[in-house]
Parts: sequence; C-alpha cells; structure tokens
Amino acid sequence: MITEPHIPDPDAFYADWLAAHEGLSDTESADLNARLVLLLANQCGDQAVLRECIAAARASGTRSTSPAG
Repeated sequence: MITEPHIPDPDAFYADWLAAHEGLSDTESADLNARLVLLLANQCGDQAVLRECIAAARASGTRSTSPAG
C-alpha cells in the first residue's frame, strides 16, 4: 500500500473531485463517492492492497470517545 503522496497534482485532483459534487444532493454525492471508490479499487485490482487500504481508512477515521481531560 502506497502511503506517501503519489498524485502529481493533489490540489487539482481535489478541486476536480469537489467540482464533480457541485449541484448534487447529499445522497447523490455519497453515491458519486461510492462509484468513484469502486472504479479506483478496480484500477488497483489487488485484493490484499484493497484490504490494507480499507483497514487504514477505518483506523484513520476512528476517534476516541473518551472525554478530554
């Protein structure tokens, strides 16, 4: 799994991604993201790498629920 920046122009990619969501409802945006994930996963095509990516995305999105002290 590649974790270092690998996109030649990440800002342009992000801008294109945001632009694709313009005018969409929340549901349409979620559907667009799901289709994009599936297309990108198909481009990767490596089941082991995809599982690593799922685990990494899940771990990076997990927040502690303990109160700040």
